[in-house]
Amino acid sequence: MTVFFHEPVMVEEVCHFLLRGEGVYVDATVGGGGHARAILERLGPSSMLVGIDRDREALDVARKTLAPFASRVRLVHERFSRLRDVLAPLGVQKVRGILFDLGVSSWQLERSERGFSFRREGPLDMRMDTSWGKTAFDLLHTLSEDELAELFFRFGEEQYARRIARAIVRYRRKKPIATTTELSELVARVAPRRKIHPATRVFLALRIVVNDELGELERALTQLPELLEEGGRVVVLSYHSLEDRLVKRHFRQSSSLREVTRKPVFPSPEEVQRNPRARSARLRAAERVSFLEGKA
Repeated sequence: MTVFFHEPVMVEEVCHFLLRGEGVYVDATVGGGGHARAILERLGPSSMLVGIDRDREALDVARKTLAPFASRVRLVHERFSRLRDVLAPLGVQKVRGILFDLGVSSWQLERSERGFSFRREGPLDMRMDTSWGKTAFDLLHTLSEDELAELFFRFGEEQYARRIARAIVRYRRKKPIATTTELSELVARVAPRRKIHPATRVFLALRIVVNDELGELERALTQLPELLEEGGRVVVLSYHSLEDRLVKRHFRQSSSLREVTRKPVFPSPEEVQRNPRARSARLRAAERVSFLEGKA
């Protein structure tokens, strides 16, 4: 039996910025269904929620979490970059709101067999959808030193990217790097101590690339003008600067979207104390403007 507890982040803020009356809403990262349940509790029986996730285990849990609202929920196993393709077969052309809660859940981090955490021994997988795609192990053992250094620097903003890449290449010449803890210990030996664990940014960079997270987000954001009703909202919860910068840039450059939050909204100190995962969260919201209004 799958045990899944993941406290959703900034629930009240998400609902405040996202909900704009009855209609169709999309939780593009439904996970265990925490945000989706809060959204449905605040909407009437005429509204519908489409929940998307590429983690099949998460969808199984969301199905149980959202069982009281089953007649108003459609759950789909898919990447959120395929929003258009998810909605079309459901007969949905426009939606009232879309939520993205980016990154990896605490539940996924705690599952050692998923390979997301440097604190838990497991295979170097890191795929959100375990049915396809290259793993972190594949990247670590096929990319050159230059390519690994670029990956760690660009996607993890790792200051010691070159030093770490060199150590990985030397190590793998003798034996494969088989587990998360093996990689973590290797990085810790060559990178200086600091406030965060030396392997934090390496694991972040690998996860982003394995799942093409920034590419997925970019492709999803470009579909917003087509899929949002006029006056409809998009809310994005991001957890690191690369995601947040991408969202901020897209909101400000799109002629069809108006920023609702000129600056990111952060969780309250009380929430951070209760749920440490919320510490790095930042929320941005935008609204679909009319064709005539534009950004004038």
